[in-house]
Amino acid sequence: MSVLDFLFGPPLRTDEDREERIGPEKGIPIFGLDALSSAAYGPEAALTILIPLGAAGIASIVPISISIVVLLAIVYFSYRQTIEAYPNGGGSYTVATENLGHRAGLLAAAALMIDYILTAAVGISSGVGALISAVPGLQAHTLALCLGILLLLTIVNLRGVREAGGVFMMPTYLFIACLLLLIARGVWNVVSSGGQPHAVVAPPAMPAMSASLSTWLIVKAFASGCTAMTGVEAVSNGVKAFREPVTKSAQMTLTIIIAVLATLLLGIAFLVRAYHIGATEPGTAGYQSILSLLLAAATGRGWFYRISISSIIVVLALSANTAFADFPRLCRVIAKNGYLPYAFSLRGRRLVYSEGIYVLTILSAILLTIFGGVTDRLIPLFAVGAFLAFTLSQTGMVWHWRKSDHPKAKHYMVVNGVGAVATGITVLVVLVAKFLDGAWITVVLIPALIAFMVAIQRHFQSVAEETTETAELSTVSICAPLVVLPIDRWNKISVKGLRFALSLSGEIKAVHTVIDDKPDDLAQAWPHLVEEPARKSGFPAPELVCLCSPFRYVITPVVDYVLDLSSKNPDREIMVIVPELVEHKWYHYALHNQRAQGLKALLLLKGNQRITTVTIPWYLKE
Repeated sequence: MSVLDFLFGPPLRTDEDREERIGPEKGIPIFGLDALSSAAYGPEAALTILIPLGAAGIASIVPISISIVVLLAIVYFSYRQTIEAYPNGGGSYTVATENLGHRAGLLAAAALMIDYILTAAVGISSGVGALISAVPGLQAHTLALCLGILLLLTIVNLRGVREAGGVFMMPTYLFIACLLLLIARGVWNVVSSGGQPHAVVAPPAMPAMSASLSTWLIVKAFASGCTAMTGVEAVSNGVKAFREPVTKSAQMTLTIIIAVLATLLLGIAFLVRAYHIGATEPGTAGYQSILSLLLAAATGRGWFYRISISSIIVVLALSANTAFADFPRLCRVIAKNGYLPYAFSLRGRRLVYSEGIYVLTILSAILLTIFGGVTDRLIPLFAVGAFLAFTLSQTGMVWHWRKSDHPKAKHYMVVNGVGAVATGITVLVVLVAKFLDGAWITVVLIPALIAFMVAIQRHFQSVAEETTETAELSTVSICAPLVVLPIDRWNKISVKGLRFALSLSGEIKAVHTVIDDKPDDLAQAWPHLVEEPARKSGFPAPELVCLCSPFRYVITPVVDYVLDLSSKNPDREIMVIVPELVEHKWYHYALHNQRAQGLKALLLLKGNQRITTVTIPWYLKE
């Protein structure tokens, strides 16, 4: 078994694509991890903003969470319709492009791409943050742990969609079960105690109130808490990954994800207020996550606490998988429209879009390194892209239903219109509230990314205009090329090159670089070795051209000679035949000079339409 097969599995045939499709049971861990895991850091992000209010801030978390769940419900109904209307996937980008035009589509694409990159970084850093909360001694290794998890996720996703779903199923469902049991136990404690539950492990005392309650503070907390809604669009982007019936499978997956997420958000908010649990400052020595404090208060620090914390840590770290599932698919759709390199639309050895996975890994690693793997530093950048994509998608769906003859088109149009207004207002709230905290970076990156994609599309368009040919094949002025054959010394490799050159043209110039002015053995032996045998066989004798190189350059004189020959023969094709030694062991190449590769590279860079390079390989025996 090769190393590639061991790491990524054996290659899959194209016709095995149907077997790689998934149902809701695997769709939830693949496309729902980001949304579900946000229940762990969304409420905490809101509570962190409310720290200056002390104990008074805890009371605000329930209305804030209810507002977020209402918004979540609006987005849910909108995306159910998007899945039905666009069963081929593409999500916000496809909807915006087809209904609002390419500019709106590119805006959605840029917002989503940035959102997915941040999803990967925030998910991983959240998992490591939860781990550090349980094992504070690991705080010094935060970045190393983040990058290690990123590498693991990359390998798992390169193994294919079905295998990734199998890997993530158990931790996902364990996470859901643990949090639902926590909520059930906590609610029971609240009810049975008459609304005054006794904490098994008392949470830390809240700091003294250092700021007054204000609308602005609540707005900022709401903006931070909205990170709990990121990842909701994932299912609509990846509809094609589901098995038949595609639409029903995708809608069922989305319904389960949203129902569980809403339950978790409301349950956590209710219990946080009941147990008087507030956030601790991230990155400080006494930091503990909200879920860690809530689990300890409701159930103690026994076996259930350890299992639950372990599942939270694993799921938070793996929540980045949503980005790995959707980012490559989004890039593939954009690439098919010519706004990204064509390689993004090609599937790799395991029928996944490998190029997108590589790019996501690199960008996420850079982001984690810049911010040191700390979640709180990444949160301000997070929600702008997601809600901008939500808004464009819902606005596009309004126009879609306006043109549709569907019997419920008007009803659907109202639903999407409400969604567009709600998410549009949220974009403005998040942007204003988080602008100085880092959201301005997203505002700068989105236009920059759009400009980058437009530049790619213009390049492809200019290449197509220059290379498009509609006329039939012309045979006018076709003649044998003028062949140039670089020769270092007389050996079997140069002989093979000469034989091939003689089969192509009657005008061959063998170019030999002379390092000094001393007589050269090849020049003296050329008439005997080449000219006489060629004439006897009825071939024109190849001409030996010796190029002096006082500075000991070998490649440059040949390139200059070819360019000069091309300029002096404007009506001729110049073919440069490059003999090349082929080793069987890759490490043997270090023992030889690499002039052949250098010569080909320079000719490619400095050449023109009339200069062609042909490689003649000589394979060594094993």
